Amino acid sequence: MASTSDIKNGLCMNYNHDVYKVVEFLHVKPGKGPAFVRTKLKSLTNGKVVDNTFPAGHKIDVVRVERRIFQFLYSDDTGFHFMNNETYDQVAIEEKLIDNSKFLKEGAQIEILYHADKEIPLSIELPQYEIFEITQTDPGAKGNTATNVTKPAKIETGAEIKVPIFINEGDKVKIETATGNYIERVK
Repeated sequence: MASTSDIKNGLCMNYNHDVYKVVEFLHVKPGKGPAFVRTKLKSLTNGKVVDNTFPAGHKIDVVRVERRIFQFLYSDDTGFHFMNNETYDQVAIEEKLIDNSKFLKEGAQIEILYHADKEIPLSIELPQYEIFEITQTDPGAKGNTATNVTKPAKIETGAEIKVPIFINEGDKVKIETATGNYIERVK
C-alpha cells in the first residue's frame, strides 16, 4: 500500500472497484486545516475522468503495470492491431482504450500499459509528438503571418486539424497527439 505522497502523473491505482490512472495532481497545504491531494483520475476501463480529493496520508492501492513497446500495424472491424517488437506476437485492442486514435500512424512505435498481474491491456500511450504529412488543405497565403490565423487541413491518417495559413499540401507538420494542436512545420 502506498500513500498520497507517492501520487504522480501516470500512477495507476485501484479506486471505486476500477483501475484509474492519475492524469493531474496537486498537493495542497492550506493555512488552516490538514493538507490534501487534489487529483484528476481517468478510468482505464471506460475512459471516464473524475476529480477526487484525498486527505494527506491516505492509503492508496497501487496497481503494478508494465509498459511494453508495440508497433501499430492496421485497424479493421475487430479493433486496432499491434505487434510486440520483442516476441512478434500480435494483439487486437478496442478503440475505447486508445486516446486520439485518429493520430495513430501505421508503423508507429507506441507503449501499451499492461496490468502486470492479470496480463490485460489497460491503455495505449501514443508518442507525445508525431510528424504527419498534410494531404488536403486550401492553398496557403503569404504575408499574413502576424496573427494566429488558422485553416483546416487533413493529415495522412484522415484526421482534421487546424494549421497556420502558410502550410500547404505535402508539407510535414509536427502535431501534439494528446490535443491535436499544430506545433511546427518540419523540413
